[in-house]
Amino acid sequence: MSIASLKKQGGFTLLELLIVIVIIGILALLIIPNITSAPKKARDTKRKTDITTLRKGLEEYFVNNNVYPASSGAVGSGTVLSELSSGTAPIVKTLPTDPKNTGVYVYTYTPANSDSTYTLKACLENDQDSGASVSTDSSCGSASAKKFEVVNGN
Repeated sequence: MSIASLKKQGGFTLLELLIVIVIIGILALLIIPNITSAPKKARDTKRKTDITTLRKGLEEYFVNNNVYPASSGAVGSGTVLSELSSGTAPIVKTLPTDPKNTGVYVYTYTPANSDSTYTLKACLENDQDSGASVSTDSSCGSASAKKFEVVNGN
């Protein structure tokens, strides 16, 4: 082989390789945060779905009994909302639990003469969530922690 033919076969220059590496790095910086936050968003969606399921169960219980269940506290602990999942025709087959088992769903019932109110609350992992019924709650861990809360089906 002559020297002229070796020059024609050349490979990539250092500059071309650096440009490709920089482009791949920029794409990785844009994609990785979305990938790492996806499990948190999925668990938060599960929490919101669970609270909605409990709300529907409470409303059905109210239609059947003309009163909301009187207990308050962490859902799934002992007798709290067990009325929804017990009996011959349970309204909710099983009471939902937090997908990460680090938090609990809280049910609070306040009986009154004319306006009985209940609150269902779940702490969220994604501090950036700003959807409906989502607000900041420092009792969920940090000052910027978010909660999903439903009050009497609102």
